[in-house]
Amino acid sequence: MPALSEVIAALDALWPRERAEQWDAVGTVCGDVGNPEVLVDRVLFAVDPVQEIADEAVALGAQLLVTHHPLYLRGTTTVAADTFKGRVVHTLIRHGVALHVAHTNADTADPGVSDALAGALDLHVLRPLVPDASDPRGRRGLGRICEPPRPMRLSELAEWAAQRLPVTAQGIRAAGDPDRTIRTLAVCGGSGDGLFAEVRAAGVDAYLTADLRHHPASEAREHSPLALLDAAHFATEWPWCEQAAAQLDEVSDRHGWGLRTHVSRTVTDPWTAHAASHGAFAHGAAPGGPSESDRSAIDDITSGAPN
Repeated sequence: MPALSEVIAALDALWPRERAEQWDAVGTVCGDVGNPEVLVDRVLFAVDPVQEIADEAVALGAQLLVTHHPLYLRGTTTVAADTFKGRVVHTLIRHGVALHVAHTNADTADPGVSDALAGALDLHVLRPLVPDASDPRGRRGLGRICEPPRPMRLSELAEWAAQRLPVTAQGIRAAGDPDRTIRTLAVCGGSGDGLFAEVRAAGVDAYLTADLRHHPASEAREHSPLALLDAAHFATEWPWCEQAAAQLDEVSDRHGWGLRTHVSRTVTDPWTAHAASHGAFAHGAAPGGPSESDRSAIDDITSGAPN
């Protein structure tokens, strides 16, 4: 079995810490890395370092938990066990489980988070959306420009994504003409509404990402006919866990470590339920006010409302 320090060195080679954004908090959060007697034979990969995942690592008998999201993204003054993050730290240390984070340094890697997202959707990756200027091969960077396996209508592409990404309460939302043919699209795992300018400059037909807010999405739709597909944050980043585990498997095989890697299938997306809209106004209702049936529905809703 390899020492924890050897496995951490391998993770740092795959996703160098210096390639993370300055605001990010990546690397080893807890674990006795300097102790050569601390060995690793099981590693669990997950998106979020929440208590449920910490408990899963303990139950699995893992000595190392690798997550995409940081536990402490901002500074803290306590790791007391009566705080939820402190409880995670206590659980991991008590059971000898180290925690390592690869976040924005995994986003821009080659392969990175968006490559894994594209792979889950059977897309053909053409190039990065925002290339890393320090990569002479032009393969690293944020997001990816892709082609679907065949031209698809927007509604078909939304269903395609819904069938291939982890099931979440949100599912896939789409903005644009459902019948528009999509031949090229950009994808970005995680929150991607800060990249609309780069997406428009790429000239793609659609953009699939997560956490699309009302105002940026509305403005993007006014700028151009770009179609939007909005998935849950967790769903767009979970495929990286499988990709990352496979990468560590390759390192383990090369060194003869015999590591056993596992990917958590626990859905840690915070949203747990979804109710389809049945309100008074349908999307795209004609200008000039509600229809007769809409007015009837509004009367039913407001008849008991206080003045």
